[in-house]
Amino acid sequence: MPDKSVPAGAAGTTQSNSKTGKAVAAASIGNALEWYDFSVFAFFASYIGHSFFVAGDEVSALISTFLVFAVGFIARPIGALYLGSYGDRVGRKAALTLTIGIMALGTLIIAIAPPVWMIGVGAPILLLAGRLLQGFSAGGEIGGATAFLVESAPVEKRASYAAWLQASMGISNILAAFMGMMITSFFDDATISQWAWRLPFVVGLLIVPLGYYIRRTLDETPEFEAQQKQTRPADKKPLLDIVRRYPRHMILGILFSILWTVCVYVLVIYMPTYYASPVIGLGFTRNQAFTASLVGNIFMVIGCVFAGRMADRMGAYKVLRAGCVILMFISWPLLTWLHHSPTVTNLIIVQILNCFAVALFAGVAPSALAQLFPIQVRSTGMAVSYNVAAIFFAGFTPALMTWATTIDVMAPSYYMFIASVIGLLATVGMSRLKR
Repeated sequence: MPDKSVPAGAAGTTQSNSKTGKAVAAASIGNALEWYDFSVFAFFASYIGHSFFVAGDEVSALISTFLVFAVGFIARPIGALYLGSYGDRVGRKAALTLTIGIMALGTLIIAIAPPVWMIGVGAPILLLAGRLLQGFSAGGEIGGATAFLVESAPVEKRASYAAWLQASMGISNILAAFMGMMITSFFDDATISQWAWRLPFVVGLLIVPLGYYIRRTLDETPEFEAQQKQTRPADKKPLLDIVRRYPRHMILGILFSILWTVCVYVLVIYMPTYYASPVIGLGFTRNQAFTASLVGNIFMVIGCVFAGRMADRMGAYKVLRAGCVILMFISWPLLTWLHHSPTVTNLIIVQILNCFAVALFAGVAPSALAQLFPIQVRSTGMAVSYNVAAIFFAGFTPALMTWATTIDVMAPSYYMFIASVIGLLATVGMSRLKR
């Protein structure tokens, strides 16, 4: 769907293929680091709980860890407000460089924080501080990275290029799941709980120098530079403009982002914990759950690229509506089948189908949400609308599902159905909205 907010002639100012490729790499590698850290935290939640909380029953420790995971999302709207506005005022490049630095600091704190038996209450406080920094950074990443990709791509390929943003999340999940497989293969549970769970966070820090260098050497997007020339510095008030001029866009963006966050955090982030949970009773090991997650995320990457190309050919909203319907109905029969026949082969098939279903919606979501807002408020609008939804429907989802599955093991499928209905209504509303 072409962006009608682009000034006449702006399409001709898109970057060359080489610069566009660099833009994709810059946005993707930074975004991958952001989500790698989130995925690793969720995947190793049970081990982190042993290090940072006083010993108790496993479910209580896991819920406590997921609550810290969720608290990090409280910082996301603050990061969205600051970093989104920063990106709309100062530039996409500046915002992208800042976010990767903040994320690296948060990851470092988590990687080196002493355990509870060494410093007592200071341990969970440090864990919380690291998560807050990660959340603040992630709050601005989605808006800045998507705005940069959409504005760097040829108009007719915007969905294809923006799909790499969500695909990079799949790549980060593959790396996180691979680390989970390696750690659980080479270390026993006691060693992982003591210190080996920190290794994946250390590996994440190794990505930082390359990502920071690439982002520092980027050129600003032509569309943003053209907009800058038309706007006086005193008139750059993206937060105020969003509230005054685009309230319907914000509401629809938030509702749309509910499904975006729920499908990712239920079917991709939380499910490896679900599969290996003794409460659920499927009988899978953590290593088997990590393996299924790794294979599933390969298909998520493929699905995101496929969905982006289909959106450029058929129209974004056709693909999005199809994705909503599939997500609405796929989870319950897959979980029912897995509980009836809990084999490793079936586990991998279920996670492949889950991840591909997520990709059909989430692969197109970044470009659709970005093009809901005009250039001058795009980074702010995306960041705020996505992260308001993320507070409640991403951050607290793993903790909510951990609790809900103690009542009904099919709880994830019910949650997915409700979120999909909301997402479908929002998608229809966005397709009818004219800026």
